Amino acid sequence: MTTPLASPVEKYALIDGRRLAYVDFGGAGIPVLALHGHFGRARMFAPLAAALAPAYRVVSLEQRGHGHSDGGDFSREAYVADAAAFVRHLDLGPVVALGHSMGGVTAFQLAARHPDLVRALVVEEGGACNRRPEIPHPVLDVRAWPRRAATLHELRSQVEARGIPDASYFLESAVEHPDGWGFLFDYADMMDSQQALVGDWWADWLGSHCPALFVHGLDSFVLPTTMARQMAERRPATELRELPGCGHWAHDDDPAGFARAVRDFLDSRVKSGDMPRTPGGSYDPGTWAQ
Repeated sequence: MTTPLASPVEKYALIDGRRLAYVDFGGAGIPVLALHGHFGRARMFAPLAAALAPAYRVVSLEQRGHGHSDGGDFSREAYVADAAAFVRHLDLGPVVALGHSMGGVTAFQLAARHPDLVRALVVEEGGACNRRPEIPHPVLDVRAWPRRAATLHELRSQVEARGIPDASYFLESAVEHPDGWGFLFDYADMMDSQQALVGDWWADWLGSHCPALFVHGLDSFVLPTTMARQMAERRPATELRELPGCGHWAHDDDPAGFARAVRDFLDSRVKSGDMPRTPGGSYDPGTWAQ
């Protein structure tokens, strides 16, 4: 049973001179830093936040170049630096770092590069390797997408006519401008950001030792099941939850199943007790090995 939340309010943080939007779903529970994927919005985590409350407080960062956050450098280092600075700015750490797709990569890179800030990982469809041939289509070419449309319905129709079966996820970033309906994200920025995500990130995935959950939609056209299983097998203290009938956006395809998987993991691996640390500050992988 989910706990009703008040309508979340978008807030802003000034991080190193950059304005970053975020949504704090509130509460006094264990902090969860939620990171959306490419083309996403912070508010997409509202259903999950309701399902996890009040034990967990979801704070969703609108990553650079998305929604109402400033853009700029779209390197992996810049995304991770934003996340680390944001956690410190709000004094949230150590957090559960949770991310979808690109946000999932940011989450596990944050854990590897700033282990003092992350107590556990939840990664949905964020691959340890994002390049051909492992990933058939690592970049979605949006350069020919419509800049403006007369109505939201027309914007949806034009995007779906370009090979997107269901544009609902993207339309979370659609707003009405003075000259018609369009997206908040810049197409050239999104192409640069996607290109920066192309690469081999296995070292980062294997570079942290906190408990981790990997959520994979078995019908995903983005992440192969073989990679999801390899990621769980190769990293100690990692659980794999496969959701049948779900694709790359498993949290939308089965919100209840996704929330249940996350809640079960957090309750058993985070809420249930203290996680022992090594003298260097990171979590002891031997304690949490499967």
